[in-house]
Amino acid sequence: MVEIREITDEPELEQSVPVIRQAFSTVAQEFNLTQQSAPTHPFFSTMEKLIELHKKAAFFGLYVDETQIGFVAVEKDEGGTFFLGRLAVIPQFRHHGYGTMLVRFVLDYVKKQGGAKVGLGMIDGHTILKEWYKSL
Repeated sequence: MVEIREITDEPELEQSVPVIRQAFSTVAQEFNLTQQSAPTHPFFSTMEKLIELHKKAAFFGLYVDETQIGFVAVEKDEGGTFFLGRLAVIPQFRHHGYGTMLVRFVLDYVKKQGGAKVGLGMIDGHTILKEWYKSL
């Protein structure tokens, strides 16, 4: 069974840290990111950083048979724009539609919150990912 559910407590949040780090390890390696060159990159997520972000963002996990394999954060800025962040699917579960499920979930969530715009940040040179987002 596949489900997306909100992450609300500390144990679930703690479970999310390795999911995010595993998912972003491939990007960090591909772009030679270091703690010094990209300290805010999701690969360098810690429990403390997630707790701080969770004060202003909603977190959602994607679970397959009760095992978390994905993560996404949704944050609303003062201007009313929502931001999709830390979209993560651990590598062995990629290319099965889970990332698309998370993005569509966020779009529905934003619509239900009365939002009309969704933004995101990404490495400009990550052309494959950029094209994937455009296709959605």
